[in-house]
Amino acid sequence: MAQFAAASRSREGLKLWLGASGVFSLAFLLGQLCAWRELVDAGLYASSNPANAFFFLLTGAHGLHLIGGLVALGRTFRGAWDDRRNTALLASSVELCAIYWHFLLFVWLLLFAMLTGRAEALGAICRRILG
Repeated sequence: MAQFAAASRSREGLKLWLGASGVFSLAFLLGQLCAWRELVDAGLYASSNPANAFFFLLTGAHGLHLIGGLVALGRTFRGAWDDRRNTALLASSVELCAIYWHFLLFVWLLLFAMLTGRAEALGAICRRILG
């Protein structure tokens, strides 16, 4: 939605959608931290067994990718508030953020599908979208 707002040169819409993206991303990251806290409180440590270590490593890598995306999103959000910022440059920044976030979503959906044994279902969805 932020891409559409940037393409239509709607700064107010762009601010709204970039802000919403940031809020939802932070909420997801905080939810992940809460889940980690619950696992630790239940005695499930990364050092307990290889499965726990893999889970903490995988979700930790996801969290780092989210933080990287939030940095880029924050810079783009700051640019949206700067009225002197070139709208074409701002639209390019929004597009790059969207590419990053959509790629991140696709990679993690693919990993989730592979880890749960549903990779063929994800492949069918992708073929339907692309076909």
